[in-house]
Amino acid sequence: MAVEPKRIIFIGAGAVGSYLGGWLDHEGHDVTIVDPWAEQVEKIRADGLRVEGPHEPFNAHPNMFHLHENELVARQEPFDIGFVAMKAYDTRWAAHFIDPFVEPNGFIVSSQNCWTDPIIAEAVGAERAVGLVMSSISVAMWEAGKVERPGETRRRDHGHDVFRAGEHDGSESDRIHELVEMLDPIDAGRTTTNLWGERWAKLSQNSMGNPVVAVSDMGMSDLNREPRGRELQIRLASECARIGLALGHRVEKFGGMDPQMWADADRGDVYEELDGVLAQKAGGANWRPSMGQDVVKGRPTEINQMNGFVVEQAAVAGIEAPVNAAITEAIRAIDAGRLKPGIENVEMVLTRAGF
Repeated sequence: MAVEPKRIIFIGAGAVGSYLGGWLDHEGHDVTIVDPWAEQVEKIRADGLRVEGPHEPFNAHPNMFHLHENELVARQEPFDIGFVAMKAYDTRWAAHFIDPFVEPNGFIVSSQNCWTDPIIAEAVGAERAVGLVMSSISVAMWEAGKVERPGETRRRDHGHDVFRAGEHDGSESDRIHELVEMLDPIDAGRTTTNLWGERWAKLSQNSMGNPVVAVSDMGMSDLNREPRGRELQIRLASECARIGLALGHRVEKFGGMDPQMWADADRGDVYEELDGVLAQKAGGANWRPSMGQDVVKGRPTEINQMNGFVVEQAAVAGIEAPVNAAITEAIRAIDAGRLKPGIENVEMVLTRAGF
């Protein structure tokens, strides 16, 4: 192993928690995962966790606990590192839950979508909180006990760093370097002194893709074949980029392009270039990111913490965000059972936003 084995606890055994936890267990760390999904806990206890992806498949055997077995977890030795891998709307209670199980000199990692880091810092203390942005990695769990990642190659084979670990105050530290080293067997990573710029870039990437898949009931490849599907993604990304820049974030590249490029999408020549970039992705994997998976499973989405948060921040920046507002309302209607997913919703959202 590149790093000393650690005692690690996860709250959350969904796709991300299972994939990271499964890999860390596979690499020799002592991994415990706590989750409220009873079938998941019992399946992994009985048969292990099947991990598949652009690597040799393997079975991992992390220690599994039901949420109500917290007293059994409390009787174990303290953990070195905690990972919060719950949906963004569960962040606050999950951070409070995991905090007492991690030793005083340990730290707690937000391995989530959306803008969860300040919530974790408030719950556990900023000095214990570390941000982990995961760029261009998709994982899914369609059945208990099995997590999968699409593709034939890791992102490192294409020169891309998946994991970006950073301190809230922008400093370098031994622990973020250690975290990147721990995750290196999974894929490439780096430390960052620009956590908030990385986090806004990931939020923008999620906000331009996740809800469009969810509202349309289409995979990414099919969506990129549709001109209006591409347009909705571009309009969402443009608003996200302009808002992030106006707030003063040093927004990193997302969707393969500089944020200013997305921000300038109202210019005809820029729009055509962006449209061409998305059209080229029509031949890629027809994958459904997390929000699309949630809609298929009938689970509540993270729309309020994703595009809804973008709309809230637009108000702070004094910028209008009609496209993000329209798709937020559409996904809320799907969550409430008032609207069915379908390609016709793409046109509805764009029309309501004035496009």
